[in-house]
Amino acid sequence: MYSKIEIKNTSIEEIIKKYPYIENFFKEQEIPIENKSQTLNEIFKNISSIEREDIVYSEDETAEKLIQYIKNMQEFLGVEDNTVKNLSILPGKDKEGYAEKYEKLTIKNGEIISIVGPTGSGKSRLLADIEWTASGDTPTGRHILINGEKADKKWRFSGGKKLVAQLSQNMNFVMDLSVEEFLHLHAESRLIENEDQVVERIIEEANRLAGEKFSPGAQITGLSGGQSRALMIADTAILSSSPIILIDEIENAGINREKALKLLVGEEKIVLMATHDPILALMGDRRIIINNGGIADIIKTSEKEKSMLKELKEIDSYLNELREDLRYGRELKRNNIFSLYDA
Repeated sequence: MYSKIEIKNTSIEEIIKKYPYIENFFKEQEIPIENKSQTLNEIFKNISSIEREDIVYSEDETAEKLIQYIKNMQEFLGVEDNTVKNLSILPGKDKEGYAEKYEKLTIKNGEIISIVGPTGSGKSRLLADIEWTASGDTPTGRHILINGEKADKKWRFSGGKKLVAQLSQNMNFVMDLSVEEFLHLHAESRLIENEDQVVERIIEEANRLAGEKFSPGAQITGLSGGQSRALMIADTAILSSSPIILIDEIENAGINREKALKLLVGEEKIVLMATHDPILALMGDRRIIINNGGIADIIKTSEKEKSMLKELKEIDSYLNELREDLRYGRELKRNNIFSLYDA
């Protein structure tokens, strides 16, 4: 949704392209639009004194009325504007009531933030604050802003399009459908036009993430843990309207974690993940350190840490190879990766 400043400085042509019904607004308000490439600011500057007599509202009032008109029409049509450019977390307090020592954490779409801390330190509480768009009304007293403003109540109570999609290690299906049927059902609920192509892409991406591939006709209740999580990650990235993804400890999920994160970020999602895994933690652009229920620090991933990440990935890749050898009955052999530790 446009802010008042944005709507005054965006061409009428661009606004109509996004919200075609606003032409009726200008007719109702008797505002002359001869050149749609002009902005609302430019139109008001060029309105003659005679034309101005027929216009009830000033430029600022017109901008406010237009924003409200768009909101009303979106609600009437059952369409919500889910454009989230950034998410901000304002400080609250820890378990002992001490204030968190940071000013504001703002996260842009396409950014990955890892959340680390001991078990029971409050990682899940932070995710819950974000999911419920806390407004000083949770145990931490934090406030969550969307696009720099207090979150609209629709994000909490809307049963349709949600602000947040949450992924965890425990993903269980209860519907007795094939993968393809399940995805078509979801796509239909989203009124997707190119349904077949979207379903095909989700299955393709899910199989890139899963350790063992599955067919479109496979029953979702028969998928392994890793396969079901791969399916839900691909579905969330491509088909979900939720702009923010919260991931709660998927290090043991049996999927390709790096590909999963790239897929989510590639779809312009904001990704926050609570993890104990050093690889996932360092994949984040920044990491939030949680201690005693509060945000103790916010650290940007350094170049030195990124170089360490390459080594950690090599070790992880080697461990995955060992797992595959064990699964398929192959003899385990020593790899050069451990030569440094040989006596």
